[in-house]
Amino acid sequence: MSAKSAGVEETSSPMEQQKTAAQKKMGNSIPFSLCSLDMIVEHPSDFIRALEENNFQADAPSVPKGVLMVEPDEFHVGYETALDNRYMDLEHAADPQRASRQFRNLVQLIRNCGIEVVVFPGNHLTPDDVFPNNVFATVPGCLVIGNMRYPIRKLEAERKDIPAWFTERGYRITDLRNQNCVAELTGVMIIDRARRLGFCGISERVDRAGAAAMHEAFGLRLTYCFDLTSSEYHTNVVFSILASRACILYPDACAEPGTAAAIEAAFPGRTLLLDKFEKDHFVGNCISLNDQDLFMSQVAADALRPANRARLESWGFRIHSTELDELEKAGGSLRCMVMEIF
Repeated sequence: MSAKSAGVEETSSPMEQQKTAAQKKMGNSIPFSLCSLDMIVEHPSDFIRALEENNFQADAPSVPKGVLMVEPDEFHVGYETALDNRYMDLEHAADPQRASRQFRNLVQLIRNCGIEVVVFPGNHLTPDDVFPNNVFATVPGCLVIGNMRYPIRKLEAERKDIPAWFTERGYRITDLRNQNCVAELTGVMIIDRARRLGFCGISERVDRAGAAAMHEAFGLRLTYCFDLTSSEYHTNVVFSILASRACILYPDACAEPGTAAAIEAAFPGRTLLLDKFEKDHFVGNCISLNDQDLFMSQVAADALRPANRARLESWGFRIHSTELDELEKAGGSLRCMVMEIF
């Protein structure tokens, strides 16, 4: 029941209140994106200025307390999402048994590093549910449900067991399906969890309204929205933040000149730049699940240049890899398979 239907006066959200206050103060000449309390910016210079003018100290966990994964059921490549995902292999049929073995090996690899893994069953009618991070995400105390672009992925958000599991553990639910937006969560929004900074690559999988909805749902202090090139669909294929202390980036995925340099400004001296071969082999689709352990697929690990591997190791990361090439036929890799539990 809405506040209006219950006879209660509706109030604007904190974001809307800040926007109104900023517009009144500045005579509507400055967009809400520059509001000092809650910022969404779209230009490299604005993002760099926000970093310089605000002391964004860590005030939240940088890594999750565990992860959630969805086991594939009769895994196959779903063709509907191929419209904007050029990483999908539509020429070679997937081997469901091999995909299941690779999934289980990944679960064990993560558990061997002392990280809790919660596994939910998949559904053969929704083959992309092996990539749950696009549909479900968390911040401490809250489960966020995304608003997917494609109908087959919208079906994933209708499952009741995952929200019920979190509700039983005291999490509240924020459901972005109630908003007029496209928002595929941590597929498109890369988050510095400790400082609560968001980096949203705009593509067919997220619009500006979705970026604003995620900014609020994730409790972010600053979000930088930038356009991806037309060949990219999810930001997390080309960009990863590692335990809030470093990042990996394929700079040519950014459509606007200056975007990569702006991102580097958030991680001075700790930005690893990928070449196209590394990006195409999913090096950017990696994830750090604690302060040292960095996970990527075997395809990615094999593509990682020795100099880049040495640099990651010099930053204190231990690289763990396992074969996922059967699952990668669906156009995603290891990071897509892992939903972080905060």
